[in-house]
Amino acid sequence: MIKLNRSGKAVILTALVAVFASAAGSAMADTTWQKNHPRREQVNNRLNNQNKRIHNEVKEGEISKAQAKTLHKDDHAIRQEERDMAKQNGGHITKSEQAVLNQQENGVSRQIGK
Repeated sequence: MIKLNRSGKAVILTALVAVFASAAGSAMADTTWQKNHPRREQVNNRLNNQNKRIHNEVKEGEISKAQAKTLHKDDHAIRQEERDMAKQNGGHITKSEQAVLNQQENGVSRQIGK
């Protein structure tokens, strides 16, 4: 058995707390919904990212508010299509549906910051 002084014990205890806190944080990073719907989560994360990009482009003066409104409208239509697809599949979307949605998102993405 290894004998440690008080400071050695404190270092080990601090390290253990950090390890457990890190593990707990990463385990709690995704909600149950996110874990159960990874394809929908991926599509929605892209839509959220594009929304931020659109806002940033308006803020930077790279696109007009009218252009942003059109892009937001396109993204909203994609999000609604994702919801409609999920309704037909018990809350999930298929790989091919995800691919279709991603292709649509690619089209909107190419228009951001032109």
